[in-house]
Amino acid sequence: MFDLSPGKTLLERYKIRRANRHGGMATTFEVEVVGEGSRLELQVFPGGMFENTTQAAEFARAIERWKSVPADAVLAARDVHALEDGTVLYLTEFPPGRSLRERLKEKGRSTPAETVAIGLQLLEELSEIHSAGLVHGDVKPHTIHVEEGNVPRVLLVDGGITPALWAAKHLGDKTQLIGTPYYAPVEQFGGEAADVQSDLYNLATVLYESVTGVMPWKGKSFLEVFQAKLSATPPSMKSLAPKVEVPRDLETAIAGGLLADKGSRYPNAGAFEARLSALKFG
Repeated sequence: MFDLSPGKTLLERYKIRRANRHGGMATTFEVEVVGEGSRLELQVFPGGMFENTTQAAEFARAIERWKSVPADAVLAARDVHALEDGTVLYLTEFPPGRSLRERLKEKGRSTPAETVAIGLQLLEELSEIHSAGLVHGDVKPHTIHVEEGNVPRVLLVDGGITPALWAAKHLGDKTQLIGTPYYAPVEQFGGEAADVQSDLYNLATVLYESVTGVMPWKGKSFLEVFQAKLSATPPSMKSLAPKVEVPRDLETAIAGGLLADKGSRYPNAGAFEARLSALKFG
């Protein structure tokens, strides 16, 4: 593995400034573009993640597709390099603000109005991603970045990494779960690949956690979480967060994305967005 310490320059173009956040599958760095002074985020996927360099190249090609997604829908992809040793370097715009996970750690939860505003922005972003024939694959508080303001601005990061790895390893349509179990729908525990439906389920879980401050699914193990998700509907917010007041219409809208039966959930981001858009507060 090459040297990734601050001050080192990769490919004679990207100078490492510092380690940044921890991605789900890769180490990330803030880098400066030599000769430009602009900064990007670099994710490094080591060759050991892949069985061979062919898989690494396929992963890189899958990530390349994200260059076509509008920059307002996900952290913009700038460049992808598959190196001779199988290492893949993925460069994007630098993520704004901080993660939703960090925000929730500080604030505990979001107000109902903030939760709706965040949800609507993310659903617009997912709609653009899905229209491009892609799925994010791992929507969760760590992959949502927030810029504070009168209305917080949110942006998805790490788009497509999970599906790209799935495709590169030729795991097919039914195999082991890759993703984050607390946010994944029940069908992924049976081996289904990430799709539009899983993105929406991920997001509904995020919104439930955001407005209540707690996860809808309890369990200390993979099996316990899976068993909790087998319930036809999610637990009521009052049962898990009795001191938190959540408008009934908002709870119902979020619950519509968390049903155990895949066919009963929102069919697409537009349907979920329409339900949230109809909510009024104040």
